[in-house]
Amino acid sequence: MLELKGIGKSFPGVRALHNVSVTFEAGKIHALLGENGAGKSTLIKVISGLYRPDEGTVHLDGRRLDLRDVSHGLRQGIAVVNQEIQILPDASVAENIMLERLEHYRSWRGLDWKRLRGEAARLMSLVGLDLDPEDRAGALSAAQKQLTQIAKALSVDAKVLLLDEPTSSITLHEADKLFTLVRGLRDRGVTVLFVSHKIEEIFALCDHVTVIRDGLKIGTVETAGIQTKDLVAMMIGREYHVNDRGRLPTSAETVLEVRHATSPGLIEDASFTLKKGEILGFYGLVGAGRTPLARILIGEDRRGSAEILLGGRPVKIRSVAEAVFRHRLAYVTENRKEEGLILDFTVGANLAITIWERFRHALTRVINDKRINAVNARSVAELSIRTTGLDQPVKNLSGGNQQKVSIAKWLNADCDILIIDEPTVGVDVGAKEQIHELIWSLAKDQGKSIVLITSDMPELITLARRVMVFRDHRIVGELDLNGDTRNETEISRTIGAFLT
Repeated sequence: MLELKGIGKSFPGVRALHNVSVTFEAGKIHALLGENGAGKSTLIKVISGLYRPDEGTVHLDGRRLDLRDVSHGLRQGIAVVNQEIQILPDASVAENIMLERLEHYRSWRGLDWKRLRGEAARLMSLVGLDLDPEDRAGALSAAQKQLTQIAKALSVDAKVLLLDEPTSSITLHEADKLFTLVRGLRDRGVTVLFVSHKIEEIFALCDHVTVIRDGLKIGTVETAGIQTKDLVAMMIGREYHVNDRGRLPTSAETVLEVRHATSPGLIEDASFTLKKGEILGFYGLVGAGRTPLARILIGEDRRGSAEILLGGRPVKIRSVAEAVFRHRLAYVTENRKEEGLILDFTVGANLAITIWERFRHALTRVINDKRINAVNARSVAELSIRTTGLDQPVKNLSGGNQQKVSIAKWLNADCDILIIDEPTVGVDVGAKEQIHELIWSLAKDQGKSIVLITSDMPELITLARRVMVFRDHRIVGELDLNGDTRNETEISRTIGAFLT
């Protein structure tokens, strides 16, 4: 049994946790639910030993823990999969997975690499990571890195397993495999803490749920005894209504046509069109080729090739800057930590990167800070970004608020075509609805054309009005959902049939 008693934690200008007391039983899957910035990840980091609490104590099986760091927590039987991707990019997948257990594979010659790689391959198979254990971890997609982190946590025979947004970038197929694993751990007596913004996952997997709001514990309930609307109301402090969006106006104007896009080993002979004001969904399993196709379009993949037509005119796109500033085509990356943000820069600087040139004086080259700050302040308000100010370092924001900054940066650029990759990774239900409403408004009211890459099936069905399904590095199916009257389950089955 894991017990938290009166946990408090503060950062400069922010009280992240206040007098949080909760008990997590062994052999149970216990969810932590709350809005972005509510304190969930901070609580996970206190339990794992990454943060030391300012007040209160942590107890495991009746014994008080005074953890010095994450390694100390691991030795006490506490393993964690963090929301932020934390891998050694120049090490192999096997080395990353087995990092905490290297001493168990020592031999008189050094490390027994054959046995180590064999165990890593077994763990990779459990989480559905179909790679060579010797592959360099830095070359993996964000979803593959996330699965690597999960496999690493499984390598430790833990008493307590902390999962902070483990399914944020993986599809239903990979999530189902993970849930089967987690249920098996529960049945062996492991205490599992599960943080997710996907309400359907909490009801499908968890026995109990504790809601945190503004650093305070609001309550703990059994998932079997509460309805979704009541759980969401606990989380956001008000009644919540889902917006039924219906149809999008159709347009005959093709703004983007892609023919025979290919990148060796990543995507093969992919072709599609995008209409003005359309939301086109890309769906498929991890590694199916969705993100590699996007990287070809923005000029990031130098090995890739494709015929690209914008407004019927053939173009060559050689760089991200050329895509944005010459062709008004932007890409919101799935990997905000490594690619989407400059973590040591302020919120204001990250938001302004794409518009500095627009507000620079033609002769003096001086940037008009007043006008830029006005644009940034509007972005913060429209997306409800929780920050102490534009001068706050973006690395100090919660994961969900970092995601909002990553999206807002490209919205400021005012491009005509947006490729948005996993837009609501690590985002709470209230913020997710805000982002969904924003994407819908961009298409419907502003005529923006959007490619939506998502592993979240409800999100896909809610927003996309046409879907391209990817499997084995190819586009294998297309569905028109505009006006489709079937329910979500029936549509999901149709899409899933393309993946088998």
